[in-house]
Amino acid sequence: MDYKRAIDCRKCCIQFQEIQLYANSVPYTEALRNFSSRKDTLCSTMDKFMKYANFFFTSLGFEAYSTETRPPTDSLRNKLVFWGSLANLGIAGLGEFIYFYLAIAEGNLLEAVTVMSYIGFITVGLTKIFFIKWKKPALSALVQELEDLFPRGKVQEAKFKLEEYLGSCSRISFNYGLLYFILIWTFNLYPIMELIVFEKWLKVREVGKMLPYLLYIPWKWDDNWTYYMLLVALNIAGYTSASAQISTDLLLCSVATQVVMHFDYLARSMENHNLSGDWPEDSRFICEVVRYHERILRLSDVVNNILGIPLLLNFMVSSFVICFVGFQMTVGVSPDMITKLFLYLVSSMSQVYMICHYGQMVADASTGLSVAVYNQNWSHADARYQRALILIIARAQKTTYLKATIFLDITRSTMTDLLQISYKFFALLRTMYVQ
Repeated sequence: MDYKRAIDCRKCCIQFQEIQLYANSVPYTEALRNFSSRKDTLCSTMDKFMKYANFFFTSLGFEAYSTETRPPTDSLRNKLVFWGSLANLGIAGLGEFIYFYLAIAEGNLLEAVTVMSYIGFITVGLTKIFFIKWKKPALSALVQELEDLFPRGKVQEAKFKLEEYLGSCSRISFNYGLLYFILIWTFNLYPIMELIVFEKWLKVREVGKMLPYLLYIPWKWDDNWTYYMLLVALNIAGYTSASAQISTDLLLCSVATQVVMHFDYLARSMENHNLSGDWPEDSRFICEVVRYHERILRLSDVVNNILGIPLLLNFMVSSFVICFVGFQMTVGVSPDMITKLFLYLVSSMSQVYMICHYGQMVADASTGLSVAVYNQNWSHADARYQRALILIIARAQKTTYLKATIFLDITRSTMTDLLQISYKFFALLRTMYVQ
């Protein structure tokens, strides 16, 4: 709460100072009107970073954060959609867990492995959305801080290279969201398409009524109207879990991109700054650099505090899911099933790689500041300024990581470690299956 209160006070001071600057040169009412216009522009640009994440959050009836430019809009309809979707997903997960227990009891390893991959998918989705809801106040404060740091005006946007970072974030977000969207609807609609193509159209085999996921159902469902009810409920459950994962991953993508943007801007500003040789003037500059650096580091700490546990669970579950899906692909399933499993495998690996990619970007950007400080033309600077640079370099050399709690610093090498773990479990499963 103290952190949020400090942000609110700083935000009010910034706004008051900006209005005062306007009021000195234009009439007061025009100053307020111009200032409101600038806030609308800022909100619009920030929303471009968050638009894909917000789209999937909204489809779940959930609002991940609220700020001054994005006030809360909770409604009864949204609450019903959100809690109804999660309850439906939880019931589906319970049915899958019971099915897994029964499959193990009967010694059916293949079906047990198949349903475990579904359970993992649900577990990650539920964990991520519940942690985002739990951490909503902290996330709102984080986004408000990002808005305070956000470049204002065309000149500042050009200095920050805003369009470059926004374009990169939008491309990755769109392609990642599209991949997962295709994945979940391939799984959801697979039984219907199989029925239409193989039984009704080609007439090569009798398919019958099937559900998209294996789960325990305590009644006979395939010859009455409850089949259609279950089909719709499982389609909604699959979409809920996928949207929970996509939205949280894209939120990480947009926040990490902005953290990298601020690190890079600070590095360029430091490297290209022309020193005057006057200690009072240069000391003011170095103080601003240190303050700015500290704000970026605090942002990184808040991101890790919000997403650390979900990311750790994501990596743990993903290692098993990749193993389970790979195992299913090697035990002689049908070619059309291979296509579905391959899409699931690619999506799971893409999720892990995207998180590792942004972890690597944050790490590289944070250490890049030390190189930029060294490359500054400091040879004619005051000795006190040079000593201050040593402290900044020493701090910048302590790499800032995206963290899956204290157990894991996320970089691209994390992807290699995860694949090695997945392969070990895969080899163990193959041995058990053969025996």
